Amino acid sequence: MTSSCAAASIRCDRGRAAPGENPLASAPRARRIHGGGWCEAYFGTLGRRRTVGIGRIGRVALGVAAWVSAAGGAAARAGEAPSLKVGDPAPALHVSKWINGEPVETFEKGTVYVIECWATWCGPCRASIPHVSDLQAKMKDRKVVVIGLNVWERDTSRVEPFVKQMGEKMNYRVALDAVGAGGKGKSAAAWLEAAGQDGIPCAFIVDRETRIAWIGHPMSMDKVLEEVAAGTFDAAKHAAAAAERKALEQRLAEAAQKRDPDAILEVLDAMEAKDPALAVQLSLIRFEVLFKMKKDLDAAYAHARKMSATLWKEDGMALNNVAWVILDTPDVARRDLDLALEMAVAANRLTKSENAAVMDTLARAHFEKGAVGKAIEIVEAALKKTDNEELTKHLTASLARYRERQRQAK
Repeated sequence: MTSSCAAASIRCDRGRAAPGENPLASAPRARRIHGGGWCEAYFGTLGRRRTVGIGRIGRVALGVAAWVSAAGGAAARAGEAPSLKVGDPAPALHVSKWINGEPVETFEKGTVYVIECWATWCGPCRASIPHVSDLQAKMKDRKVVVIGLNVWERDTSRVEPFVKQMGEKMNYRVALDAVGAGGKGKSAAAWLEAAGQDGIPCAFIVDRETRIAWIGHPMSMDKVLEEVAAGTFDAAKHAAAAAERKALEQRLAEAAQKRDPDAILEVLDAMEAKDPALAVQLSLIRFEVLFKMKKDLDAAYAHARKMSATLWKEDGMALNNVAWVILDTPDVARRDLDLALEMAVAANRLTKSENAAVMDTLARAHFEKGAVGKAIEIVEAALKKTDNEELTKHLTASLARYRERQRQAK
């Protein structure tokens, strides 16, 4: 995984699920709708994401073991030189069918294009769609054209119904990759593989001279797109910053390979100093390194309390994620259940008691604290908030367990 697309957001890695299988509906444990190994998070590291319906994100646990493995892979690939780079002419699009919007046969000078590579099975791709739609709506009068390029799709018959279901929430052009010999996507090869990108979502910005201006995660492209559209984008400055970021990522990969938590924490400090916008993501990684790798529970809990009052204060998903790690990580010498409950309560308040996965975390926190009746009440309500089959099964199993505990206590 190259760094540009991984920074600040989660991505799905290619080829980690069986053909036709939706990775988001599979799990090594009922707890995780998404197991470590499919999604990459934060600078090429693997994470786990729980997705509840389109765009409704549940919890993320970074999965240190998988993260270390992925970081090692990133280090091994660091010397590979991509054939498609920033500044190169944009390659042609190979499209089998235009699903949404007017076809784009060729890139015209004077227009800015965003080629956003995605797939229906990729949870982070689906979570990015509303943001990409907002950008298209914002930039539509400035000769900016967004194209959602569907790639690596295991069952292309799913694409059109998916786009139709999204409706106005997916208000940009959507195209299906053309498949060549051996079932290989032509556009995926010309864009993603040529640029050394092996994860999605991944966006390419094509400037008004039809050259690649930027390659990155669609959740991170707002400022760059604005500058490219305005003609103020400084490619040299961006390239220098990218080189510095790559050097830090290499240091992170090396520290992860050695399983050296202190070295990892040192690099995280340097990354945050270089890019304060990544503070929330890096703070989540810091917690997990302290909690799982270093097993410094006092430091981990102190960090979580500080972040809960600052960076995570209005971030329901961050609060929920960390609460779940505290509650569900096996073999923890001392769980701060009061902290987990405080964070789960805050997360549920921020999500207005509408996110079933967050409610599940809250129920678990009450259960672990001995408030079994309260846990049952919350799970019963959560079941009414989701139509996700996997989450429904998990909630049903939890409800049975809680009721059994209640029965035994009588």
